[in-house]
Amino acid sequence: MIDCGVAAMGATPQTAAMASPSTTRDPQALLRAGAARHAAGDLAAAERLYRQVLKAAPQDPNAHNLLGVLARQRGDVAGALRHTERALAQQPETAIFLANRGAALAEAGRLAEAVAALRAALARRPEDAVTLRNLGQALCALGDAAAALAPLEAAARLLPAAPEPQLALAHARREAGDAAGAAAAAEAALARSEDRPELAAQAEFLLAALGRGTTPARRRRPMCATSSTNAPASRPSSPGRWAMPRRRCWPGCWPRRGWCRPGRWRCSTSAAAPGYRGGAGALARRLEGLDLSPRMLAEARRRGLYHALHEADLLDWLPGRPGAFGLVAAADVLNYLGDLGPALAAIAGALVPGGWAAFSVEAGAGAPFALGEAMRFRHDPAHVLALAAAAGLAPVAQREASLRTEKGRPVAGALFVLSRR
Repeated sequence: MIDCGVAAMGATPQTAAMASPSTTRDPQALLRAGAARHAAGDLAAAERLYRQVLKAAPQDPNAHNLLGVLARQRGDVAGALRHTERALAQQPETAIFLANRGAALAEAGRLAEAVAALRAALARRPEDAVTLRNLGQALCALGDAAAALAPLEAAARLLPAAPEPQLALAHARREAGDAAGAAAAAEAALARSEDRPELAAQAEFLLAALGRGTTPARRRRPMCATSSTNAPASRPSSPGRWAMPRRRCWPGCWPRRGWCRPGRWRCSTSAAAPGYRGGAGALARRLEGLDLSPRMLAEARRRGLYHALHEADLLDWLPGRPGAFGLVAAADVLNYLGDLGPALAAIAGALVPGGWAAFSVEAGAGAPFALGEAMRFRHDPAHVLALAAAAGLAPVAQREASLRTEKGRPVAGALFVLSRR
């Protein structure tokens, strides 16, 4: 996700004058009041005020711009795109509108368009550190880490005390193959994160992936300022392995023991859902999705394949739903956890007796789990089976697989199907 900074009218809401919306109907006063509420974190009040502005002036570009920023903060990618487009239609040369449009396009995965908009913004305001960082992150997400370095280094120079540019720079340098430079930037981010524990945890995680620290038990949830740099250029393939035709539960394997019976299923993101729903919904009476990323949830919501979607951590969410599901599927999910014991216990507890767990892991050997340079964990399949048995899950099927192609090389993995005893 690109930086969640807010700006309008050439100023941030922190500098907007406070106004009482109860005593004025002037659009500019309402806009200033909304921006102040926005800066204070009261998104609902800010939205009400911005919409009051649009009632009086439906094309007001500042109101549309700020509604676009607000929508992006909420994970409403479609709303962010709609409002930033309307702002630019009124003032196509305004740097802050171009910057927020670029950030919205990046959130939507339209990275080439995002890069063009962000560069246009910087042509008009070259010293905008947030836009420089966003451009670097978008380029890195496109797989062009070398091009990302210059804007990220500029952002770090402009904001020398901020941890976010350093952390983004660390990720870009890692993607570009500069492990020493990545470690130096991660150390700098850590030194600047004394009052930002989440950013400090991300810096520590990256240092561990570079072999410079203790391996944590799990990958930390990314903050909005850095998560786009956590997406290296790769071609995921494991989600498609869960897109099961009606009479084949897994391509080339085991259509037996009633696995394909309809039930209440749960999975992680929209990539697998078409196979679960089976077109007419024959494979699942109810399909629920779980993800930490508002962007991924927005994409799943757009596709309309789920009955319910939840922004939550699986280790927090599953224990509150004992015996609720016939299948829990996790494609390309568990490789962000080190110790899989708690996750497998949570999955087992959420299944009905006889229910199924289907998941992938990146395969490793020589240790129960290890953190790789790609910032994902590799797991010893034999250890995974031992943990599964301890959680009350019995093996049904297991196979080796190439989970994705990354930097021209296949990533070895293992696919498991287990049942709750």
